[in-house]
Amino acid sequence: MPDSPSAPPITWTKIIVPARNAFDISWRELWAYRDLIRLLAKRDISAGYMQTVLGPFWFILQPILTTAVFSFLFGRMAKMGTENIPHFLFYMSGLMAWGYFAECVNKTSMTFLRNAPIFSKVYFPRLAVPFSIILTNLLGFLIQLGIFLVALAFYMWKGAPVHPNWRIVLLPALLIQMAMLGIGTGCIVASLTTRYRDLSLGVGFGVQLWMYASSIVFPISRIAPDDRWIFYLNPMVPVVESFRFAFLGTGLVEPIHLIVSFGVSLCIMLLGLSMFHRTEQTAMDAV
Repeated sequence: MPDSPSAPPITWTKIIVPARNAFDISWRELWAYRDLIRLLAKRDISAGYMQTVLGPFWFILQPILTTAVFSFLFGRMAKMGTENIPHFLFYMSGLMAWGYFAECVNKTSMTFLRNAPIFSKVYFPRLAVPFSIILTNLLGFLIQLGIFLVALAFYMWKGAPVHPNWRIVLLPALLIQMAMLGIGTGCIVASLTTRYRDLSLGVGFGVQLWMYASSIVFPISRIAPDDRWIFYLNPMVPVVESFRFAFLGTGLVEPIHLIVSFGVSLCIMLLGLSMFHRTEQTAMDAV
């Protein structure tokens, strides 16, 4: 029935328009959905350990067991060497940083495949899901950091040659860089998996190989000085070395390494967000 001349004009609460280019990201809209981002993060945390016997205790048990295995295999059996740093501290410092980055990549890369039912029914900024993943993984990182600090205090009490220093204040910057690199890499893979499903099967394997090239299982000092520049091209190497240098007092990293690493991480994030934003317009047709 047509509106009468005296009826008030119809006003819309939300107008959805197509994006014109890959960088046409509405950050203001994403900020408006910040409560949804927190809800998605809480959902992932609660759903991750639902119907498990140990529940949230896995946050504590998993890093301890992983570090113990690495300490035994690479520290004692393979004799990789940890520059006189206790094996547990050396490997946990690397695994803690790497674990946060790897989880961001693995979970973000599955954004379109895992959330297809929601994306096809409800509108909200799709980037809310990758940003919620950053918050979800942050909880696990903070718990592992607490365990690491307890172990660090214990070994310092035992007289281990570890020397925390003022560079610990750079931890928030290192976290931001890992989040940038993780969400950027994950968004790139997520965008490509809508067409090439094989990537969803190989992303875990690729991240695992990346770990062994990131000075997690060996100190960068074991690499010949003329060949170290190859490893520093990996943006995670300066982050891991900086983390160890701040908390343990050992590590080879220069300011130029951090600057280049941050620049590479920023470029990867911008590329990933651009591809993600472009793909989300047609993702539901391909998934």
